[in-house]
Amino acid sequence: MNITVIGCWGAYPEKNEATSGYLVESEGGKILLDCGSGVLSRLQNHCPLEELDAVVLTHTHADHIADVYSLEFAILILMQIGKRSKPLDIYVNGEERGSFAFEYPDYVRVHSIDADTVLTIGSVKLEFSETVHDIPCFAVKLTSQEGKTFVYSGDTGYCQALIDFSRSADVLLIESSFYDWQAGKMEWHLTAGEAGKIAALAGVGQAILTHFPHYGELTQLAEEASRHYAGPIRLAYCGMQVHI
Repeated sequence: MNITVIGCWGAYPEKNEATSGYLVESEGGKILLDCGSGVLSRLQNHCPLEELDAVVLTHTHADHIADVYSLEFAILILMQIGKRSKPLDIYVNGEERGSFAFEYPDYVRVHSIDADTVLTIGSVKLEFSETVHDIPCFAVKLTSQEGKTFVYSGDTGYCQALIDFSRSADVLLIESSFYDWQAGKMEWHLTAGEAGKIAALAGVGQAILTHFPHYGELTQLAEEASRHYAGPIRLAYCGMQVHI
């Protein structure tokens, strides 16, 4: 699997960048995890929209779905002019299915998923686990034919379920919305230290921090996570590529 960070900011995009969006490419499939503000423009640097197979939305907060409605129109146009041959599959939490009002179901097919759903897109298996958030939200696990695993936390507070779900993952892409000095101020998001604890307890191969705050020195997030997790820790950035 090849993973490209399209956007990594929480809440809103920094100048010329994007909020949550991650492209996963494997043999026979190109999957976009979340489609936040700024993602659609930057995605096209890495994947022609006519080649995108599916979008998985972890939850319906704007910084994770803002560009999905523009994506609908892109698919419509590409199919009408003959550059794309098939509708786009979009997967959403069944509890949030009613929040989506796409205008062109012939071009965008919306599918409900729950914690028991198992999908195969191309050569990759996708599984889901509920996280601790103020609206329904999933973490996503992608497993390649070779048995390599990539887990994306979505948005979450600290929870045992994410530790269990991420067990022995090769790569854990985990939100790090707050610094440790903010511990206890928000139960729906992780501090860097909490992200490090989850990575350590899950025994992952490497941790990549994402969903960043717009203040402070981001390198401090990695330092705080490293107090708990001894493995490789990296900060996500727009355009970052990871191969597993």
